[in-house]
Amino acid sequence: MRFTTYRKRFDDLSEQEILALAISSEEDDARIYRGYGEHLRADFPGSAAIFDDMAAEEDTHRKRLIELHRARFGEVIPLIRREHVSGYYARRPTWLVENLSLDRIRSEAEAMERDAARFYTAAAGRTSDAATRKLLGDLAAAEAGHERKANTLEDKHLDDGTRETEDDKDRRQFILTYVQPGLAGLMDGSVSTLAPIFAVAFATQDTWTTFLVGLAASVGAGISMGFTEAASDDGQLSGRGSPIKRGFASGIMTTVGGLGHALPYLITDFWTATVTAIAVVFVELWAIAWIQNKYMDTPFWRATLQVVVGGALVFAAGVLIGSG
Repeated sequence: MRFTTYRKRFDDLSEQEILALAISSEEDDARIYRGYGEHLRADFPGSAAIFDDMAAEEDTHRKRLIELHRARFGEVIPLIRREHVSGYYARRPTWLVENLSLDRIRSEAEAMERDAARFYTAAAGRTSDAATRKLLGDLAAAEAGHERKANTLEDKHLDDGTRETEDDKDRRQFILTYVQPGLAGLMDGSVSTLAPIFAVAFATQDTWTTFLVGLAASVGAGISMGFTEAASDDGQLSGRGSPIKRGFASGIMTTVGGLGHALPYLITDFWTATVTAIAVVFVELWAIAWIQNKYMDTPFWRATLQVVVGGALVFAAGVLIGSG
């Protein structure tokens, strides 16, 4: 049973509509590749040149499809796009590229080529005209072979030094925009909230009150850290990236760091909750040391010593104040 929908099923498309859909898809993909290239041009000119060439190849595919449509059906191409066909693959909105790393953009492009190859294979199986079937089959092979084409373009535009420089720059940008503010937030949330949470815990031995204080301290610290990070540097001169992204990274990780050892106090038994919270603190401190070692090139044992000593001092202060 078929239900009424504003979208057409792929199996219900005529051969003219299949060609029209292929034409509009090639137009969209060329625009997406050009958008990728424009976004990358300032920082990654080699990769931008690759996407420019890929867009030009999509233009060639579109022209061949238009010529075939003109020969078979005339000059007027029906308006049919991806969103008009039920179950047809979708593309990520181009404005989201600003949130993607260089490697992720490359992966997105590979996924686009795989989707296009599957479409042309299915479309070729739906047509009875020999010339149309041949062209669609050729385009399916071309899209499937774009991984080799991409490698060829990389050899053309990216020598080993350029590729290494772009990858290093991409990694550095990721660290400046997300890792550094997130790490600062995690350290602040994990360490600075130790004293008030454990002071309240040992002063009242009331798990619900301790949880509420921990929740308030974590959320408050997260909001404060987020706004501070966003307002302190617009990223234009420092190159640290969007202040909004950095603010969210810092604020969210600050809240997570504090909530980690506040949530155990949802357990009603005081000592069970406290032992669990202490165990969580050790996990948080280990995570901080691991991030410092992996992304900031800090020797693991030095990072561990720094966060453990600092955390232990704050924890001890909280316990002493609460017990007093």
